[in-house]
Amino acid sequence: MMMSLIPMIPVRSLDQSVAFYAKVGFSVEQRNDEWGWAMLSFADCKIMIDRSINTQPNAQRQSVLYLYPSDIRAYHQRVRSAGLPIPDLDTTFYGMTEFRLADPDGNRLWIGQRETSIHGNT
Repeated sequence: MMMSLIPMIPVRSLDQSVAFYAKVGFSVEQRNDEWGWAMLSFADCKIMIDRSINTQPNAQRQSVLYLYPSDIRAYHQRVRSAGLPIPDLDTTFYGMTEFRLADPDGNRLWIGQRETSIHGNT
């Protein structure tokens, strides 16, 4: 039986990454500076950031973490208020209202909510 899935993403600087992820709402659950690793959480969502797996620091990041807030508009405003340069909300051809950004290492975050959820439909 699988209990959970927690992505681990490569980073160059633990301090810089922790600061970035704090601006999008994550807090440090565990941290080990000797290893260069931290577990971050935001409600039921968790990610690990790790310097030791960053074997190619200049490589383009290919993965995307897709986050689903309960209120995309309020969350968008929260992240923008934290000082991150983020684009306006956009409605995609696949029915999501979303915005996208990258962390300091180029790991990509897409944050969205299904358009029908925003208007109260199921």
